[in-house]
Amino acid sequence: MNMKPGNRVRFLNEKGEGVVTRLKDKHTAFVEVNGFEIPYRIEELVLIDTEIVWDAAASKQAISKTEAVYFVVEPDHELPLLQAKHQFHLLNASSYHLFFLYFIKIKNKNQLIKKGELEPFKTIALQQISKEQLKQNAIHAVEMLFFKKQECIAQIPCVQSVQISDLVLKHQLFEPHDLFRFPVWLHPLKNDFVDTKKVKETLTDEDVMRLKKVKEFKPQEKKSIPHHNPVFFVEKEVDLHAENVLDSFKNMSNHEILQVQLKHFQQKLDEAIAKRYYKITFIHGVGNGRLKEEIICVLKKYAEDIRFQDGDYGKYGFGATEVFIKQ
Repeated sequence: MNMKPGNRVRFLNEKGEGVVTRLKDKHTAFVEVNGFEIPYRIEELVLIDTEIVWDAAASKQAISKTEAVYFVVEPDHELPLLQAKHQFHLLNASSYHLFFLYFIKIKNKNQLIKKGELEPFKTIALQQISKEQLKQNAIHAVEMLFFKKQECIAQIPCVQSVQISDLVLKHQLFEPHDLFRFPVWLHPLKNDFVDTKKVKETLTDEDVMRLKKVKEFKPQEKKSIPHHNPVFFVEKEVDLHAENVLDSFKNMSNHEILQVQLKHFQQKLDEAIAKRYYKITFIHGVGNGRLKEEIICVLKKYAEDIRFQDGDYGKYGFGATEVFIKQ
């Protein structure tokens, strides 16, 4: 099983679910449940936010008679009054592979959330947001490039967006679906798969050149650049989990643990700024989000010295924040 930090999981032998914070070894993962980090054997966990494969023939009956790609909204409970979070998915009910970029637009600013390749007749979790975050009335956009690994009818790359808020969702029809635990809202991003002639009439020479560049793109090798100050290239990683900043926290309250974590964070941040490090990554975990909120509040006070963003999802899930020191 391809388990990594940030995955949501259910327990095979007991009720409940949580978020993987880190892997101890290839057999054991730490899962955060109600603010506590508990070790579990990986074979006793079931992934609930990863790619799901289903039978292609069955999917055509369950979703649509035509090929399509959907943006899926799944609440965490059937009853609206008991809903606390919503999970967003990308569902590819077509025979095409697709490269996708998923980002959010808030106040004319784009924030990239996830990118990757999605195979035919698969679905992948994009992100989970709380009810409070729904009030931001954000625009969720997905850029898509379609292809097949054999001869096929070419498709036009597209960008589609959907505005999502608590008010918008109140007026949508949520229906049960075999692929999801709770009733979902399926918003079509693309259901107009066209033939070759229409594509050729639509694409310009410039579009063709851009597609060729995407296909032939190869990442450049990283080159070391000499610099008079070697500290400029220093990158550090600071794990703020309680067991890493305290010898023992058995008789401490959550508030006391939080204060120690924040003090350790502040010390490492001041050190990075004073020594002009290039980047420092703070691993705060997911939990109830309190530690991350406090960290963000502090970082906003250092706008002249730093910039910050979410850590690498592939490595940390949603449990880290990267801080770049301005030189």
